[in-house]
Amino acid sequence: STLSSSSAASDVYKRQGVPSVREAVRAFANRRERVAKENDGVLITSGSQQILDFAAKCLCNEGDTIAVEEPAFLGAYNTFRSYGAKLAGVPMEEDGMDMEALEAALQANPTAKLIYTIPNFQNPSGITMSLEKRKKVYELAKRYGVLILEDNPYGDLRIEGEDLPCIKSFDEDGLVMYAGTFSKVLAPGIRVGYCIGPSAVCQKMIVCKQGEDVHTNIWSQMVCDGFLRRYDFDAHLARLRDIYREKSAYTMDLLDKHLAPYITY
Repeated sequence: STLSSSSAASDVYKRQGVPSVREAVRAFANRRERVAKENDGVLITSGSQQILDFAAKCLCNEGDTIAVEEPAFLGAYNTFRSYGAKLAGVPMEEDGMDMEALEAALQANPTAKLIYTIPNFQNPSGITMSLEKRKKVYELAKRYGVLILEDNPYGDLRIEGEDLPCIKSFDEDGLVMYAGTFSKVLAPGIRVGYCIGPSAVCQKMIVCKQGEDVHTNIWSQMVCDGFLRRYDFDAHLARLRDIYREKSAYTMDLLDKHLAPYITY
């Protein structure tokens, strides 16, 4: 009995992620703003795509609604639809989702369970949500009793302008699931993501983790852990931004030279 109990506890730790990695991720997420709250859980996943899958699996029954940016990441659309969820598309404006349309979608769909958003450099539009709209999304989620799934794969790669606080940083009511990843800042093939959110939801996602792939590749987790603890990660990100800034300038020069006035960007 004791052996069985000990083994079960060990398995739970494995499914959540290596404890030292989870601690390093919490510190990394909180280095600029308070992303991970005291009562939040941290779950290490096989890329952030797995977080989208777990969120839909845990929170949505067939026929439930997810409010999504339109257009948005095709991988998210396909995942949500695979669980029988209905997608309520919310048009994009220059500074993020149309807030009137979002509220109308929540009013029209009382079974709405999630608002899915990529606030930073949205895929595929490239739009960044304004601070005012980030606060409004949180306000609407609170008013209508809906969770927010905030997907932030690109936020650390900003090449100009000021960083904006993530929606999760406003979360004092346990309404925001935050999805982050090391695939964009270490290596695409590393496939290590992390979810920070209400512990009750994270616990349900741990059960999903067991059924899907038992636990995230431990070697990959330790690579991320070593990088976070032993190197100046902000200096690493600054170098990446320099590379992307140079590539961006080169691309825009070519667009101006060869494709103006046929396209805008």
